[in-house]
Amino acid sequence: MEPIYILSGLAVGFIVGLTGVGGGSLMTPILLWFGISPATAVGTDLLYAAITKAGGVVVHHRKRNIDWKITGWLSAGSIPAALLTVLALNLLHPDMSTMNSVIKHFLGFALILTALAIIFKKTLLAFGQRHAGDWLNLSPRKLHWLTFITGLVLGVIVTLSSIGAGALGTVALFLLYPLIPTSRLVGTEIAHAVPLTAIAGLGHAGLGNIDWFVLSSLLAGSLPGIWIGSHLNGHAPDKILRPCLAVMLALVGGRLILL
Repeated sequence: MEPIYILSGLAVGFIVGLTGVGGGSLMTPILLWFGISPATAVGTDLLYAAITKAGGVVVHHRKRNIDWKITGWLSAGSIPAALLTVLALNLLHPDMSTMNSVIKHFLGFALILTALAIIFKKTLLAFGQRHAGDWLNLSPRKLHWLTFITGLVLGVIVTLSSIGAGALGTVALFLLYPLIPTSRLVGTEIAHAVPLTAIAGLGHAGLGNIDWFVLSSLLAGSLPGIWIGSHLNGHAPDKILRPCLAVMLALVGGRLILL
């Protein structure tokens, strides 16, 4: 195993455990910086996310922090969207340079959206709380359809960028279900992210977009990193860490779009 990948996995896992910021928004840019192609970086990170978040589902399920009905409606939209996106990539047979260019620009936009979600999270939460009455007036059928559409959008974004299942998905759920406790929404989104990233990642594996050596090295570092960061959660200056991460993601995203 390559030490630099193990250390990268350790660092990202530590930050994820410490701040809760999604690993994909950090790991994929790091893989690009190491010279890995955008398509391979996205595919590798998708399986990395599925494996690292699987343990979180078990923990949240034991704590009853998962609304499986909401997870089901999200998955009903996101998983077919992920499969269709992979199928489109396979049928179109774009040359590798074209595929890497599309994924790189999509990745850039996803990073900027994630940065905005991190910066304006409290504002969006306050908005959701203020308009909670409006959402409560929606029929369950309409709310289910909005959740389904949210899943569709997330399925495409995550499959093409490996980013969005965490930050963007959780913010969307906060707006749709403002009265559900935060811990339950976070657990619900993690439960949704695991099958989505697994299926999208396996789809990329079928396209040859996985570096298995890099994946195993990242996992060797990230699993202990998440454990350490989770135990230090709450002891770090969140008001400083999150804006710094958001600015970094926005700069990386802007660079990917402009280049």
